[in-house]
Amino acid sequence: MLIAGLAKQSFVDYPGKIAAVIFTQGCNLNCFYCHNRQLIPWETTTRQIAENEILEFLSQRRNFLEGVVITGGEPTLQEDLPEFITQIKELGYMVKLDTNGTQPDMLRKLQEAHLLDYVAMDLKAPASLFYQICGVQINQEEIRESINILLDSPLPHEFRTTWAPGLSQDNIREILLSIPSTSPFFLQNYRKQPHSTAVAPDLELLAMNFPITFSNCHLRGF
Repeated sequence: MLIAGLAKQSFVDYPGKIAAVIFTQGCNLNCFYCHNRQLIPWETTTRQIAENEILEFLSQRRNFLEGVVITGGEPTLQEDLPEFITQIKELGYMVKLDTNGTQPDMLRKLQEAHLLDYVAMDLKAPASLFYQICGVQINQEEIRESINILLDSPLPHEFRTTWAPGLSQDNIREILLSIPSTSPFFLQNYRKQPHSTAVAPDLELLAMNFPITFSNCHLRGF
């Protein structure tokens, strides 16, 4: 595992639980708005954290922490992710995975092995705008497959989209139409980068219109 960071406690990253957050190194997307850009490249000059350091910390905090969030970067690119999560589960923790959904084979492997307790999957953009938002082309069928893995399993999950410049309300509707109306969906605030001149979209109109059609649509961070 390439581990680039650890937040020792969080009250917001795992719904309803006090959790540690583990940040993996390396991502296959290059979203222009990413606030963890230092985690995108596989090679980094930043000191990596050894797995045994993480596991020792988690072992010592079992009386306080309830869960562990694995985020990135993109965790599902790490080939030894199942083994790492197995060790975390053996300590008694519940595990939440944050993923961009581009690695359905790994997601299915984790789900079938009952290694996950919650998944948050980012729906970055509709297919027509994926390259513009994410900087790379991805097989959209793989993302669709990841969506279906979550929908076909009893695994608690949520879908979420960051409303970045370049996405319109119609784009968000298109994303929402790709999932059932009852699926939990969160529209997240765009964290504006320094010197950005981007104008925020009309959030009030979105808030008024979407819940009428999508019963489980929420705003986060606005």
